[in-house]
Amino acid sequence: MEMEQQLKSAMAGLLAAGLLMVTTMVHANERESLEQLRTTTLSLIELLVEEGVLSKSKADQLIKQAEASRQAALAKEADAAPQSSGEGEEKVVRVQYVPEHVKNELREEIKQEVMAKAQSEGWAYPGSIPEWLNRIEWTGDLRLRYELDSFPQGNTLPFRLQGSELRNVNISNTTEDRNRLRVRARLGANIKANDWLTGGIRMTTGSTTDPLSPNQTLENTNGKFSFALDRAFLKAQFYPWLSISGGRIANPWFHTDLVWDPDLAFDGVAVAFTPRFSDAWSAFGTIGAFPVESIQTSDTNKVKDKWLFGGQAGIEWKSSQTTAKLGVALYDYEHVEGTPNPVGDSTAYAASAPVFRQKGNNTFSIDYLNGGQCGTNNGLCGLASKFRELDLTGQVDLAAFNPIHVILTGDYVRNIGFDKNEILTRTGNLYQKEDKGYQVKLVVGMPEVTKRYDWQVFGSYKRLEADAVLDGFTDSDFHLGGTDTKGWTLGASYGVDKNTWLTARWFSADEISGPPLAIDVLMFDLNAKF
Repeated sequence: MEMEQQLKSAMAGLLAAGLLMVTTMVHANERESLEQLRTTTLSLIELLVEEGVLSKSKADQLIKQAEASRQAALAKEADAAPQSSGEGEEKVVRVQYVPEHVKNELREEIKQEVMAKAQSEGWAYPGSIPEWLNRIEWTGDLRLRYELDSFPQGNTLPFRLQGSELRNVNISNTTEDRNRLRVRARLGANIKANDWLTGGIRMTTGSTTDPLSPNQTLENTNGKFSFALDRAFLKAQFYPWLSISGGRIANPWFHTDLVWDPDLAFDGVAVAFTPRFSDAWSAFGTIGAFPVESIQTSDTNKVKDKWLFGGQAGIEWKSSQTTAKLGVALYDYEHVEGTPNPVGDSTAYAASAPVFRQKGNNTFSIDYLNGGQCGTNNGLCGLASKFRELDLTGQVDLAAFNPIHVILTGDYVRNIGFDKNEILTRTGNLYQKEDKGYQVKLVVGMPEVTKRYDWQVFGSYKRLEADAVLDGFTDSDFHLGGTDTKGWTLGASYGVDKNTWLTARWFSADEISGPPLAIDVLMFDLNAKF
């Protein structure tokens, strides 16, 4: 056995010596035969490793040393070769022969390295996966909030905001400050069906009867949080400049929170146009139809479906350091105003009362012809005005201080559907014309806070009269929601890490014409998204 081992070791030594000799003999006329001999020697070394004569590490070391000697010899030969000194001389191009098994080893080695990198970075998976998984993109975010609702001195005591039964909103607290811890969680999936059809779904926390706020107040006695569907849509992209979306979709308009709450979803269909004229100039347009409330009309229920029909057109200009955008929109609501019941019938138009409101819009008793009062008989209070909102929105983004941006946004809205005479005829009441609203906002910093050390500070002033917009769909944070309010907002955001940031906001708002009601709101948010 000892003799056999000695023979094997001697054979290994001879093979190693032969390999070293082969790799250093690089004369041009013998190159091909020597490469074949080298290949044979490598195969024998592999066989010795398999038989246990050589360890894998020793074999790799021998091959490495041999290859280093070979490369040095090739370099020496190249230096000694005669250089071409004149035209007409034939240039010789030498291509080194690489054995097939070496090529296969290199392929396998590169493949393993690429797969390892792909798995570590998350852009590939080991093995085979279903094709449809590549067409789904998961999204989500979490927000933890501390909120202080403060009611300064001078507010009317807890009251039913009426003022001759005009406002009709129950507010149970107008004097005692309130501290709350709140959470918002959202989870969604964007789906690609094919090259032209995409879609998506998203779940969120929040009340199933509130179309605006996704916040859930933390309290153990409240049981489990509700988690409901707030996005479910398909989007067809027929051309780069034309798309159609349908279902429960995100806000399709160029907008601010003067008219629309940031968390409001739209049920219906929207067609978007985005033609581009040049590198600097482009346009945008959107038309849409959205059911606000579906009502089954009958002999006893004479109310028709409530709808929102909208259209917006705008233009955008971009340069290397400036972006300017201007849009004009008309939002036309159908059948949202209250209709009085006829004498002797207290149910015919009961459904014309809004299902969801915040506060601010003028109202009247739908059953006033039968002696009813607003807030009685199941709260049959209809909206006094019709709503046809003309909205002008503009924004200028200056990036001359890259990466710092200075963004100025303005928004003006007027309810051109407000008509004193028509309201008097329908409701029997004469209302003051409060049909306008505007907002100016300044942002300095990064347009979005997504990375560590990103920052942003902002401030705005808002004035929104009672019947300027539908109070059920405007911002739910400022003045704790609704219209008939004016005041300031100040805030800042700071990125603590990738996709993680802090935001602080202070809202200070007062009523414009209703009973005294000042509300200040302080919010601290910790946000994380993936």
